[in-house]
Amino acid sequence: MEHTFILHSDQEIGKINRNIYGHFAEHLGKGIYEGIWVGEDSPIPNTNGIRNDVVKALKQINIPVLRWPGGCFADEYHWKDGIGTHSERKRMVNTHWGGAVENNHFGTHEFMMLCEMLECEPYICGNVGSGTVQEMSEWVEYMTFEGESPMTEWRKGNGRDEPWSLTYFGVGNESWGCGGNMTPEYYADLYRRFQTYVRNYGENKIYKIAGGANVDDYNWTEVLMEKAGNLMDGLSLHYYTIPGEFWKGKGSATNFTTDEWQITMKKALYMGELISKHGEIMDKYDPEKKVGLIIDEWGTWFDVEEGTNPGFLYQQNTIRDALVTGLHFHIFQEHCDRVQMTNIAQTVNVLQAMVLTNNEEILLTPTYHVFDMFKGHQDGNLLLAEKTEAETSEIPQVSISASKNELGQVTISLCNLDLQEEAVIKLKINMDLQTKEISGKLLTATEMNAHNTLENPNTVVPIDIEEISIFDNELEVSLPPMSVAVLTLV
Repeated sequence: MEHTFILHSDQEIGKINRNIYGHFAEHLGKGIYEGIWVGEDSPIPNTNGIRNDVVKALKQINIPVLRWPGGCFADEYHWKDGIGTHSERKRMVNTHWGGAVENNHFGTHEFMMLCEMLECEPYICGNVGSGTVQEMSEWVEYMTFEGESPMTEWRKGNGRDEPWSLTYFGVGNESWGCGGNMTPEYYADLYRRFQTYVRNYGENKIYKIAGGANVDDYNWTEVLMEKAGNLMDGLSLHYYTIPGEFWKGKGSATNFTTDEWQITMKKALYMGELISKHGEIMDKYDPEKKVGLIIDEWGTWFDVEEGTNPGFLYQQNTIRDALVTGLHFHIFQEHCDRVQMTNIAQTVNVLQAMVLTNNEEILLTPTYHVFDMFKGHQDGNLLLAEKTEAETSEIPQVSISASKNELGQVTISLCNLDLQEEAVIKLKINMDLQTKEISGKLLTATEMNAHNTLENPNTVVPIDIEEISIFDNELEVSLPPMSVAVLTLV
C-alpha cells in the first residue's frame, strides 16, 4: 500500500529529551546479578565486578539515564545494607521476585560506578513503602554532600572522597500497589513530607519525581497534582503492553497468533491516549508544563519462558517487540512537550530486555537494535510530518516520526505494522535532497515470532536499505511487512 507524507523540515515542534531513551535495572532475576554484576573474581571479563560486554553493548546505544534499584524492590531496599566491604554486607531474601537471596554486593557505589562507565545519568528510586524519612534523607546526603557530616565521612571511608552528581530521584515506587497499597491522598501527604528532606547540597540540584498512576487511574494524577504538584519536578506513569490478562496469562513471547499480534499493536498505541488524558489533568494544574511526565516503566510483558523461575520475569524478544518499541518512541516524541523521560523495563535479562545473558555469553535483542537505530533522535527537534490522506484504520499500517539535530542532520523513523503487506512510502520534504547524503537501516523478519538466540544471534538484525529513490524533492522507500526503518539525511 502506498502512503504519502509531507515533512516540514523548517517546522520544529519541540525538543526531544534524550532521556526518553532511558532504561531501568531492578534487583530482579538475573537483571543485576549475572546480567550486570559478576564480581571481581568472576572468569567473565569485568571491570571492578561489572561485566565488560554488557557495558560495551549499552554504550553503543547511548544509554542516557538508568533507573535503579526498582521497581517493587525499591520499597524494600535499605541502602545502608549495600555499603562497605562486600563480605560484611547483610544478606536478604528478595520477597518480591522469586525468593532469591540478595547478598547486597551491588549497592550505591557499584551502581554509581556503572553509570560512570556508561556515561549516563543515575536515577535512584527511594524507599517510601518500608523506609523512613531519615533513611532517605541520609542516602541523598551520603551521595551528594561534600561538607562535614557522618554520611560524608562514611562515604569517604568507603573509598569515595568526592560526592557524586545526582539529578534524578524518585520518592517511592508504585505506592498504589507493591510500594504500600496507599490511597492517592495518603501518598500525596507522604510525598510532601519525604521530598522535603531530599535536599540540594552545594551545586547538586535534584529533580524530584513523585510516584504516579497505574495505567488509567486518572484520579491518582488529579490528587497528586492538586495536593503536591508544586513540590515535584516529575510525575511517573506505568503502563505495560500485555496482549493477555495480567493475572490469568499474558501470552507467549514467541508462540502467538496473528490476532495476538494485532491486540499487541492496539495496546501499544493505547500509550498515546494515556499520555493525552493524564497530560490534560496535569495541564490544569501546570499549564506551563514545568512538571515532566516520567514514564519510568513501559514495555511488553509476557509469560516467562518455559522452565525459568516465574519470579525472574525472563522472556524472549521478537520482531513484534521491535515494532512495539518503535511505536512507543513515536508516541513519546509526539508528546515531547510533557514527556521528559521514559525507562524501558528492563535493561538485561528481565521483561523486554536489551541484552540476554547466559553465563559468559550475551545476546542482543531486536529491541536493542531499535534503540541503536533511533539514537539519532536523542536531543533532536521534533519536525512536523503530515499524512496527506486521512487515516481510517484503527491500527495504522505506517507510523512516522522525524527530528533534526543542531548540526542539521534529519532522522526519519518509520514502522510498518502490517503482517503481510509492503508499505511504499513517499515523503515530500521541503529541502534540496540532491545535496544530501541519504542512508537507511532496516530491521525486519520473515516470521512474526522471529528472534535471536545464542545459536542464531543474527536472525533479526539491521541491514542497509539499498534502494532509496529521489525525485523532485520527494523521497521514496519500500518497507517490507513487520519492519522498522530509519533514514538519515546529512
